[in-house]
Amino acid sequence: MFPMQRMRRLRKNSSIRAMVRQNSIELNDLILPLFVTYGKNKMIPISSMPGVYQYSVENIVKKAEEAYNAGIPAIILFGIPETKDKKGTMAFSQNGIVQKAVKEIKNKIPSLIIITDVCLCGYTTDGHCGFVNEKGIIENDSSCEQLAKIALSHVQAGADIVAPSDMMDGRVKYIRSLLDTEGFQDSIIMSYAVKYASSYYGPFREAADCAPKKGNRKTYQMDPANSREAIREAELDIKEGADLLIIKPALAYLDIICKIRNTFNIPLVSYNVSGEYAMLKAASEKGWIDYSSVLEETLVSMKRAGSDMIITYSAMDMARLINGR
Repeated sequence: MFPMQRMRRLRKNSSIRAMVRQNSIELNDLILPLFVTYGKNKMIPISSMPGVYQYSVENIVKKAEEAYNAGIPAIILFGIPETKDKKGTMAFSQNGIVQKAVKEIKNKIPSLIIITDVCLCGYTTDGHCGFVNEKGIIENDSSCEQLAKIALSHVQAGADIVAPSDMMDGRVKYIRSLLDTEGFQDSIIMSYAVKYASSYYGPFREAADCAPKKGNRKTYQMDPANSREAIREAELDIKEGADLLIIKPALAYLDIICKIRNTFNIPLVSYNVSGEYAMLKAASEKGWIDYSSVLEETLVSMKRAGSDMIITYSAMDMARLINGR
């Protein structure tokens, strides 16, 4: 008997092929990102991300309900405030846009898992993820204190999971300490532990209105050329109290997902980022690829590399594929 003949036999029959499949995308793997903005009855399209919108609160509730009814168990919220200032004070206001959305969604769909992005970039006038001093240098510790306040305001509003995406050193420790002190010991931290200074984020910065006004984020996000650094970043966040780790981007960093999976026994989330989404949509619109099959193949690659969950703007598209099987 030749081993290759055995493999061919297993592939020949589609039903048997499905039975021996090692990885697949299921509804419980999916997390849908949503952008909430101020105002009433808004549904603003993102030009670089076909099918993605900024929603006002009443409309984001409808979109969240649509996702939940499709079987998607979780969403992650990003806020676009009406006003910005140097300290990003609207980020932790009890009347902030994310806080309002969390309350309304929880009131309508209590079983939906709500994750909130915790960062300053969309709320500050300079567009950086931490405070910038007069010399143009990021103030790490004071930024961490503010990030902890933001996280606390989100869980007070009803968020199930907070996801700090800023990449400030020690912010998980600050957040965990404040949440525990305020009686939210069971609130979960999903840390963007491994976040690269990537060019794949361009469309997101339009969607979240969070591009830096000066400079870039290379001093606090990771160098795309580095892989061993990812182990140190993940280890630090685990020690500080992170319950889940995000690796971002995903598609160009499958080796990093695999490396973290093989090093740590902790749930991993890959972020199928805006640039990755936009490329598939653009190629599909040109007729160059079959969107559905390439989407599934792309997301399966992330599961195969070691992801437990996937944040993806294609979550609704993938849910339709799964539900149509």
